[in-house]
Amino acid sequence: MATLEVSGLRKAFGATRVLHGVDLTVADGEMIVIVGASGCGKSTLLRLVAGLETPTEGRILIDGRDVTGLEPSERDIAMVFQNYALYPHMSVAQNMGYGLRIRGLPRVEIARRVDEAAKLLGIEALLDRRPRQLSGGQRQRVAMGRAIVREPKLFLFDEPLSNLDAKLRVQMRAEIRRLQQRLGVTSLFVTHDQVEAMTLGDRLVVMHQGHAAQVATPMEVWAKPADTYVAGFIGSPAMNFLEATLAENGAAAALRAGPVLRFADGPRPGEAGMPLILGIRPEHVQPAAEGMPLAIELVEPLGSETVLHGSLADGEALVVKLAGPAPGGATLPVALPPAALHVFRQTDGARLDPG
Repeated sequence: MATLEVSGLRKAFGATRVLHGVDLTVADGEMIVIVGASGCGKSTLLRLVAGLETPTEGRILIDGRDVTGLEPSERDIAMVFQNYALYPHMSVAQNMGYGLRIRGLPRVEIARRVDEAAKLLGIEALLDRRPRQLSGGQRQRVAMGRAIVREPKLFLFDEPLSNLDAKLRVQMRAEIRRLQQRLGVTSLFVTHDQVEAMTLGDRLVVMHQGHAAQVATPMEVWAKPADTYVAGFIGSPAMNFLEATLAENGAAAALRAGPVLRFADGPRPGEAGMPLILGIRPEHVQPAAEGMPLAIELVEPLGSETVLHGSLADGEALVVKLAGPAPGGATLPVALPPAALHVFRQTDGARLDPG
């Protein structure tokens, strides 16, 4: 087990800057999930920690030791890829023990570690099979077993579940989390899937255009997103955003659609008329007899829930998530509870908390 510290990490490929100074400290045994859209720099960050890329600037320390200039084999890490990277001509046992054999460990020690990892992963019966005889989930377990037998200081997961079907992803997600907690190995997990991020991580690193937009626990990111990008990325359906202006000495916001909403948690700093973005999650929008009329354009029944897509009088889109079936009619009056509002500056999208 180990700590990880990333300081001022920058990476450019020629004239293209991919990372713009990322700082991150990971505690011993912590599971960090790096999440973001394609092209945000999350995989590059992981590859820099792994030693597969060289940073343009910055330092990487594992257990206080500067490994920035070291080869991957010298960093005491293990990586699990999305394509499994198993040798097709080797058995499961041989695949799992190959890295140990290259390092010159005795056969008895290799066999012991492979057997222990196989029992941990429930693949003892598969040790004599070839990869082509395995399902996708079984191959993923073998890839994880190959990482476990090395007993590394750091686990790195590069979108390991992206090739699995939806049901198997849910199952493997839970297995990876249980396994990481049982082993207590410090881990970085890269994904573009926000559900994986929310359920797997002790903390999230939400990447956006080469920056760490927010580093916090999953619930902190969900409840207090740092900016409109994070707010729109985390949550399904995505958060609603409505244009407004600051009113009543910062104590309220005037919606473009008409109503003035008073803030439940105190006034915001800024001059009257300052452009704002108000965010509210679809599940927090409430049907209300005296609310704003929402013209329903699409109904998505999901069994225990219903998602409604519609537009307000000014044309702004609004999504509502209701428990149970949708009420009938082409229009639904809705209210935006002040306690559920997220307030952002319109100029830069930054969260605007009470002064």
